[in-house]
Amino acid sequence: MSDYDRIAEVIRYLDEHQQEQPDLAALANHIGLSPSHFHRLFSSWAGITPKDFLQCLTLEYARESLLAGNAVLDASLDAGLSGPGRLHDLCISLQAATPGEIKSGGEGWTVSAGYTNTPFGSALLAENPHGLCELSFIEPDEMSAAWQSLRDNWPNAELERDDKRAREMGEVIFNPDIRSSMPLKAYVRGTAFQVQVWQALLRIPVGKLISYGHLAEFIGNPKASRAVGTAVGNNPIAYLIPCHRVIRETGAVGGYHWGIARKKAIQAWESGKNDQIPPNH
Repeated sequence: MSDYDRIAEVIRYLDEHQQEQPDLAALANHIGLSPSHFHRLFSSWAGITPKDFLQCLTLEYARESLLAGNAVLDASLDAGLSGPGRLHDLCISLQAATPGEIKSGGEGWTVSAGYTNTPFGSALLAENPHGLCELSFIEPDEMSAAWQSLRDNWPNAELERDDKRAREMGEVIFNPDIRSSMPLKAYVRGTAFQVQVWQALLRIPVGKLISYGHLAEFIGNPKASRAVGTAVGNNPIAYLIPCHRVIRETGAVGGYHWGIARKKAIQAWESGKNDQIPPNH
C-alpha cells in the first residue's frame, strides 16, 4: 500500500466516522501504523501536521475557504493575476484542438503515454506534439481502460508507451519549484464553452476554492452553473486544470471524476503546500 493509498483510506474512514472525531491514535490504528509513524507519514506527504491536515478536510474549512477564496480570487483578478499565492495560468499554457484536428483523430501524430506514481496515486500521462493532452488518476485495475480511452480520443494517432517520459512529466507537474521554472503546455479536446471554463479554472489561486455558481458568474454566464459543473467534470487533465478547487454553494466538497477522497486529499495537500509557496510566482 502506497503513502497515498494509506491517506485516502484515512480520509474515507473520516467521512464515515466524522461525528466520532477520531484522534491520532485511532486513525493510526485504522491503517495499522503507530501514532508516531502515522504522524511522520502525514507530515512528509502533506507538508503539514496530521492535525492541520485533518482540519483542512472538514466542511467548516470548505465553507471558510469558499468565502475567503472568492475574495482572494477577485482581488487577484483585479490586480492582473498578481495577487497572493501562485496562480496556475502563470505556468500553464492551455491550447484547444481545432475542429479539424479533432476530426482527424490525431492522424500523423505520435502520442507518448505512460504510467507513473504521483502524490495522489497512479496516473496515466500523455503528450502529443502540442503538449500534455491527458492526465488521469487511475486505480490498479483501470490501466487498460485508461489506455483505451486515450486511444478513443486520438484514434488515428500512433500511441507510444513511455513510462520514463511520464515519470519526468510527473516530477515537473507535482513539484511547484520545478514547475515555476519550467512552464507546461496543455492541449485539450473540448467545446468552446468547456475550454472557457477550463481556462477560468486556471485562474483560481492554489489553496483556494470557488463554487460552481461563482465560476459561472466569472465566465459571464451566471445561469449556467449546471453546464459549468458538467464542463468541470469533463476536464481531461487532472490536477493541472484544478477542477478539485470547485465546490458546492453550501461548502460541501461535491463530486470529482477521480474520487471524493482524492479531491479532499488534493485540497488539503495544496492548503499545506500553499504556505510554502512564495507570492507572485
